[in-house]
Amino acid sequence: MAITLTPLSPDDREQFILDNQEAFNYGALEEFGRRDDHFEDGEQIISRKTIEQSIDGGEAYRIMEDGKPVGGVIIRAEGDRGDLDILFTSPKEHSKGVGYAAWCQVEKLHSEVKVWETVTPYFETRNIHFYVNRCGFHIVEFYNKFHPDPNDPEVEHMDIDDQFPDGMFRFEKYMGE
Repeated sequence: MAITLTPLSPDDREQFILDNQEAFNYGALEEFGRRDDHFEDGEQIISRKTIEQSIDGGEAYRIMEDGKPVGGVIIRAEGDRGDLDILFTSPKEHSKGVGYAAWCQVEKLHSEVKVWETVTPYFETRNIHFYVNRCGFHIVEFYNKFHPDPNDPEVEHMDIDDQFPDGMFRFEKYMGE
């Protein structure tokens, strides 16, 4: 398997957003079934607005396997700190090592980063396993109604229970560990 990262092209932006939503919806639907209250925008677990803000504020890449798009990643790196905003693989590609191979490419791309950070909802057990057991992240904080994310400007304007009533985990990975 030859996994590479290709910068997102403007003509692929719409499909990237749709593929991202499909991947995130798959995880939520697998956990909660067809109808639940975790959807951010109608039928989407992650809204178009959220994805577009991540793309516009970071570096977006297509995860490619042998020239075919199989996922995507959006990161931000500044100095020795990096944020993994979004990483997704097509549900058809789950459990094949694609996500891990893509993450290894991200680490090589930004070898100057000493600490990576990301978050995921409590219910995404597949993501928690991936970040902790595969990629070497550590859970360092649990955002919930008793401890909201102090860096999230939207927390002031919404009830923390709205979308993820049971909270979000924050992860960090210290490089060289």
